[in-house]
Amino acid sequence: MINTGDKLICTKGNAFFVEGEFYTVGNIVNEKFFEIKISDDDYWYATNDSEGIYVRFNSLKGRMSHAWFAKTESKAYA
Repeated sequence: MINTGDKLICTKGNAFFVEGEFYTVGNIVNEKFFEIKISDDDYWYATNDSEGIYVRFNSLKGRMSHAWFAKTESKAYA
């Protein structure tokens, strides 16, 4: 279960998220979607489902570039 304030580590990055960096969970939208804070006022919507924790990026050219995350055990990071 994901909660506001939880810390996530990026396990597979892309152009927007850096592998190995920590990110903070923002508001919970519903059981499946929540915000990941990337700067003071900027958030991306993430998914937590049977596939894992990820942000899905779809380009106009049909390319997909997901960023994947794992929940850390502590809120003391980043």
